[in-house]
Amino acid sequence: MFTALIIIIFVLGYIAIAFEHPLKLNKAASALITGVLCWTIYFLQSESAESATDELLHHMGEISGILFFLLGAMTVVELIDSHNGFDIIKDKITTTSKSRLLLVVSFLTFFLSALLDNLTTAIVMTSLCSRLLEEKEDRLWFAGMIVIAANAGGAWSPLGDVTTTMLWIGGQITALNIMKELILPSMAVCILPVLIIAFRFRGKKIDAVPIAVRTEKEKQEGKIILLAGIGFLIFVPIFKTLTHLPPFMGMLLALGLMWVITTIIHTGKETRLAQKYSVTHALQKVDSPSILFFLGILLAVSALQSSGLLKEVANSLNGALKNDYLIGTALGLLSALVDNVPLVAASQGMYDLATYPTDHHFWEFLALTTGTGGSAIIIGSAAGVAVMGIEKINFIWYLKRITWLALIGFIAGIVVFLLQLQFG
Repeated sequence: MFTALIIIIFVLGYIAIAFEHPLKLNKAASALITGVLCWTIYFLQSESAESATDELLHHMGEISGILFFLLGAMTVVELIDSHNGFDIIKDKITTTSKSRLLLVVSFLTFFLSALLDNLTTAIVMTSLCSRLLEEKEDRLWFAGMIVIAANAGGAWSPLGDVTTTMLWIGGQITALNIMKELILPSMAVCILPVLIIAFRFRGKKIDAVPIAVRTEKEKQEGKIILLAGIGFLIFVPIFKTLTHLPPFMGMLLALGLMWVITTIIHTGKETRLAQKYSVTHALQKVDSPSILFFLGILLAVSALQSSGLLKEVANSLNGALKNDYLIGTALGLLSALVDNVPLVAASQGMYDLATYPTDHHFWEFLALTTGTGGSAIIIGSAAGVAVMGIEKINFIWYLKRITWLALIGFIAGIVVFLLQLQFG
């Protein structure tokens, strides 16, 4: 009975998030209520309140790490934006063709997400596109492609997506092998949807974006903040590799160092002007409702995980499908509905290294499908949630226009992977 209640609450919450605009209720409210109610039901059916509390606090530790990472990355990007740092990159992009611009943006997103991670890259590239494109509809289409490209780029790198990182740390994959085996399937996931939308934009030009008049000193400051910001974002995965600390620690260090740099740059300026470019001001501009939405949805999913529902789903798939690649495909599609992290964690618990040794094709396939399947729904990945917050993307708009493209890419990636196995 309690398990059924958790499922009903989760489904109703999901519907409320999907119909945010008709209901005129912010998705953060629906997500927070769903998350708290799911945990309330879990506590009521738990035999020990103490063990349930430990479970909740364990999940909150992981969720907080993601939220602090997101907060830090969005603040760094906001600092770059407030100093007009993106104008430096914008000025380097000379094409006026929307099709070519989409190809350039998707290419950069795909490879940057492997170097940084898909979440940070999605935030950076969406912020850049908001400077290049004036029309809201264009920005939405570009944002959709950024989500697909960021998730595809993250899947083939041990640093690019949290699930690939989990498999890497867990010993299921090795870094060089996953890059070698998944780069072509990941490219297929990205290329097909991008080419379809590039064809849609053929012949269309970018409206001239007025360039802000800035002094040489302001240009110099913008360059310093851009280079420092991008440099620190690249530093985060390096810091994680060297120290083995969670990624959010590196991001918080990066934010602290950015705080020092902006303070030094604006020392001696008029208080009002210095305040405009400060970290404090950037924090006020960060989209807090999106972070609270993320908190709510992750709380809800963690309740499903703690109640054993995700494990049951994984076991049911295993019993029903009895095929590694069908199971991997199903888990990938399921990752669009619930967070891919607990799904991969459940898979790591279900299949040990004796069944599937390190670098077995099952682990590679799982990294591909769970890393890219989340693109099918806007809230199916961290990158999607972040982009949704920045561009205020409607859940239904994404479902109607981007989901089918993401699924085409998802299928293309699977086909390329299986062809590699066949002829590799």
